[in-house]
Amino acid sequence: MDIEKTLIETFCDLIKFDTTSDHYSSTYPSTDSQREFAKVLAKKCEEIGLENVKIDENGYVMATLKSNIDKDIDKIGFIAHMDTNPDFSGKDIKPNIIESYDGKDIVLKNIVLSPKEFPSLNKYIGKKLITTDGTTLLGADDKAGIAEILTAFCYLKNNPHIKHGEIKLAFTPDEEVGSGVKYFNVKDFDCDFAYTIDGGGQGEINYENFNAANATINILGKNVHPGQATNIMINSAMVANELLSMLPDETPANTKDYEGFYHLTDINGNVEKTTLHFIIRAFDKDEFENKKQTIKNIVDELNKKYNNLLELNLKDSYFNMYNILKDKEEIIEKAKKAITKAGLVPYTKPIRGGTDGARLSFMNLPCPNLFTGGHNYHGPYEYVCVESMVKAVETIINIATDI
Repeated sequence: MDIEKTLIETFCDLIKFDTTSDHYSSTYPSTDSQREFAKVLAKKCEEIGLENVKIDENGYVMATLKSNIDKDIDKIGFIAHMDTNPDFSGKDIKPNIIESYDGKDIVLKNIVLSPKEFPSLNKYIGKKLITTDGTTLLGADDKAGIAEILTAFCYLKNNPHIKHGEIKLAFTPDEEVGSGVKYFNVKDFDCDFAYTIDGGGQGEINYENFNAANATINILGKNVHPGQATNIMINSAMVANELLSMLPDETPANTKDYEGFYHLTDINGNVEKTTLHFIIRAFDKDEFENKKQTIKNIVDELNKKYNNLLELNLKDSYFNMYNILKDKEEIIEKAKKAITKAGLVPYTKPIRGGTDGARLSFMNLPCPNLFTGGHNYHGPYEYVCVESMVKAVETIINIATDI
């Protein structure tokens, strides 16, 4: 079995399917296309020869590769998500394969993928890259992870002389909208621990992530004829601007490493009504609580000024998995050992975001995250290194065969 060839074919096949999730849907999964994609993935699992292949009522795909050894060891899961980010088109993706990257600007439709702007490219001179055509995202987040898991399971199934314990896979919907494991049945999955395969450069391990919350603020205005508005009109859009000016200057664009932020993801309004959507992020729990309190304090202050015309809906999304995984060092060490065996230098890095593994870790399934080889997710500058994808497959195989 040619791992690289299988990987490329599988990945390029998977990204043909538009699985964009929807922030505002009331269904689960949030889009019908994800449920249809689950059927495609279940069929691929059956073609590999995996057992217990199923799609549950919430669209989760699960399958098992049975142990071929005669002793009991930990059951290990590998998880990736099916959806792509709703903030940029994932329809009609046309992958651009560069056989050997020359270190220069990559000119695509409407955009230039440049190592000056994205210095991570400098690590891949001479390597095979897959980029977008410049008009869509690529879908490597997380179809690279899906392709890597399927390829690893296929390799082990086709090489029964390689000894391994029982391993399982799961593919989840709606990770990009923060509800990827909302209905995940940990008991049914029946693993001792798992790894999400969801992003990062080769060798990367993540077991720290942001604490996360979502905030929606609705502002009601008072709209009267502007010629008769003196001391009467309250322009909700102007109140929104006032609110934004009161926030600390801590946005994604000017924070890094362990610094948290407030991120205005959407604003829509007029004189009569304006709605703002924020995500709030911080690694430290106290800082997280303080950031949420800052939002509350600003809304309270403006409500006093404008006679209760603001409404805040603030909801926690997920928490830092470090609080669970700090006591599960053996799971991290197993990953480091597997990455080293694949010829890479493992390194840990905090995720300035979240994964399904963050929630799963708090659902009694310890679940750090491993690299896929992808970069610049959620937009047209996205790309993945094929050699890194191969190393991700080798890492999964090494974890499964570490008996």
